[in-house]
Amino acid sequence: MRTRPRRLVVAAVALLATTAGLLPAAAAERQDPQDRQDRQEQLSHGGLSAVVRYTEYGIPHIVAKDYKSLGFGTGWAQAADQVCTLADGFVTVRGERSRFFGPDAASDFSLSSATRNLSSDLYFRGVRQTRTVEKLFAEPAPRGPSRQVKDLMRGYAAGYNAWLEQKRITDPACRGADWVRPVTQMDVAARFYAIAVLGGQGGAVDDITAAQPPTGSAARGKGSGAGPDADTLIQAVRERTADADMGSNAVAFSGDTTADGRGLLLGNPHYPWHGGRRFWQAQQTIPGELNVAGASLLGSPTISIGYNPHVAWSHTVSTGVPFNLHRLTLDAADPTAYLVDGRRERMTKRTVTVAVKDGAPVTRTQWWTRYGPVVASADGELPLPWTATTAYALNDPNAANLRFGDTSLGFSKARGTADVLASLARHQGLPWVNTIAADSSGHSLYTQSQVLPRITDDLAARCSTDLGKATYPAAGLAVLDGARGDCALGRDSDAVQPGIFGPARMPTLKDAPYAENSNDSAWLANADRPLTGYERIFGNIGSQRSLRTRGAIEDVAALAERGGLTVRDLERQQFTNRVPAADLAGADTAKACAALPGGTATGTDGGAVDVAEACSVLASWDHTMNTDSRGALLFDRFWRKLAAKVPAAQRWKVPFSAADPVRTPNTLNTDAPGFATALADAVTELRAAGIALDSRLGEHQFVVRNGRRIPVPGGTEGMGVWNKVEPVWNAAQGGYTEVSTGSSHIQAVGWDGGRCPVARTLLTYSQSSNPNSPHFSDQTRPFSGEKWVTARFCEKDILSSPALKIVRVRER
Repeated sequence: MRTRPRRLVVAAVALLATTAGLLPAAAAERQDPQDRQDRQEQLSHGGLSAVVRYTEYGIPHIVAKDYKSLGFGTGWAQAADQVCTLADGFVTVRGERSRFFGPDAASDFSLSSATRNLSSDLYFRGVRQTRTVEKLFAEPAPRGPSRQVKDLMRGYAAGYNAWLEQKRITDPACRGADWVRPVTQMDVAARFYAIAVLGGQGGAVDDITAAQPPTGSAARGKGSGAGPDADTLIQAVRERTADADMGSNAVAFSGDTTADGRGLLLGNPHYPWHGGRRFWQAQQTIPGELNVAGASLLGSPTISIGYNPHVAWSHTVSTGVPFNLHRLTLDAADPTAYLVDGRRERMTKRTVTVAVKDGAPVTRTQWWTRYGPVVASADGELPLPWTATTAYALNDPNAANLRFGDTSLGFSKARGTADVLASLARHQGLPWVNTIAADSSGHSLYTQSQVLPRITDDLAARCSTDLGKATYPAAGLAVLDGARGDCALGRDSDAVQPGIFGPARMPTLKDAPYAENSNDSAWLANADRPLTGYERIFGNIGSQRSLRTRGAIEDVAALAERGGLTVRDLERQQFTNRVPAADLAGADTAKACAALPGGTATGTDGGAVDVAEACSVLASWDHTMNTDSRGALLFDRFWRKLAAKVPAAQRWKVPFSAADPVRTPNTLNTDAPGFATALADAVTELRAAGIALDSRLGEHQFVVRNGRRIPVPGGTEGMGVWNKVEPVWNAAQGGYTEVSTGSSHIQAVGWDGGRCPVARTLLTYSQSSNPNSPHFSDQTRPFSGEKWVTARFCEKDILSSPALKIVRVRER
């Protein structure tokens, strides 16, 4: 019974050898001359092919004979679902957004923080002009990518190009667009690079491209302006860390807690629902070599989050600050020169020219130092001045990191959590995430193994500037004295590159009953086994946790204590939709509401508002964000307004205690002046929009796909809901009418002793961004109904799919 499906795979792969042909030369001719050499090199490796078996929801199971062919099948299949989004991203990393979309249009923020296309292009053209990616690509492994990952990248580009050559684009977002063009292996690598620097240089693009030396009297030391404000910089870094676009929950349970002694993993990454940071679902197989399923970030030929027959893993965005600053002491005679140990060093002037739609090319300069680019902007991500005496340079160690693909490939091949750790130790390629994993032998793992500047607490104590003495303890941002050579970051003996921490220093928790993270620091990955002793740049300890972390620990600790867990328990946890904020404050809110004199409260506009109905609605609400919950929308709108009006320090009567971090702070301070106002404003808002206070959540929290409303369960970060969604409020159109970010590729994985993992998955926003695709919203509807997709991993399950469609793809 098991032999026949395996033979079918072998037969399918054998078919690949019979395909041949190259893309027509015309494909290369449509590219810029500077790309033609790369494209010609790629074409010389023609004849690639793969077999793609599609099952329900358009999930592809890609089979190939080698890594280059696997990349080919992946590039083809991704293009079929996401060609416009992919093409848009390739325009970004080539620095051509201004050429096609205009310089002043807003960037889509998928691959950097640039607010305008021009600043995005100035940065990425600079990367391209200096051949930064090519140099990293040429580094021997593990410093650079392995041959297998290089083959995946090369094959991916060929597969994407073959799809463009052979298929017709039906997505209106780019149908007939001249910016949809063939790509090269280096374009694929550049996308990896953009993801790697997203937390560092990519998050400061406006500051890098706007930084210019002072001129006139300012350059002569007159009118040079005030120095940076520590509180403003601290707030900027905290907002970066708490970016609502990127989050996640994940929990691994060890075999001590499960029904069969094997591990369990629930991954719930919170990523954007639109644009180039979407996930895309697939299975990749090279018979006898690789067999893995999960989700890839768009543009990636490797599985980013997933599972195989032995291990499952997920990631959460970490609290580690993946960059630091160096204060430059400038030469009194030249603000583009700085001193190190009294010796003068000139900055490197990088002149970049960007083509502009309907206009003359724009040329700007950037300034780079031994530490990295100078950053300066009055209103950018990092509000720092460039004066006659001082400037600041940003050090981003991920600017030397093209290792993410190999780290992920190592996970894909792993046979247990020990192999996951081994891949992290060898490649050290994760830029800004934690890893949570479980395996079929019953092991659990949490580790914050990421690329961080090697800022030890000792180094920060010796070398911090006055600004750094404030920002490092408060936000983990080190600002070092760049004029001192003894303040260099140094090197750990086990680190793959200079200036980063080696694996031995990473906060790691092995084989705990549960290991959980919801974007707080490593401290409470397990509340009974707190992690301490790591450097401040990784994150803090002994401080207040988010409501989402507190709720998650309560939930998973209770599950672990109960024991006998199965995948079904993971499924239920994902969709409990419990509101920790309501469990802490809901009863007090309803009670204080009922006690308001005359059942009225005063709104922000000074008017009296009848809130009596709201009191009863809140009292009867079930404290969940299910689509049929009545009162959920009212509490959601009230809680947002309360958070805006009442400072966190005044919100609770019982303050935070490090001795009881999961249960404190608590007891809502209903006497705070903003409490009644927030309640009145929420009631006024809903009534003005014609929304009943006791309406079901799903009637007013929904997305529209092809003209149909699809209710969306879940709730916002501020209320602590595990199943996080960040919807966009539009009262005129009926409430929350879109989701910007939230639960994305969800997976619940375990093992039962057989050859196939027991896996349930859900890609909340579905496989395709194309409204004309049958897979534009077909998984969004199950998400709405809190239903899961049963994964088809083994051959017998794939081949028995009633939706099975086999496609043989090849170069012509």
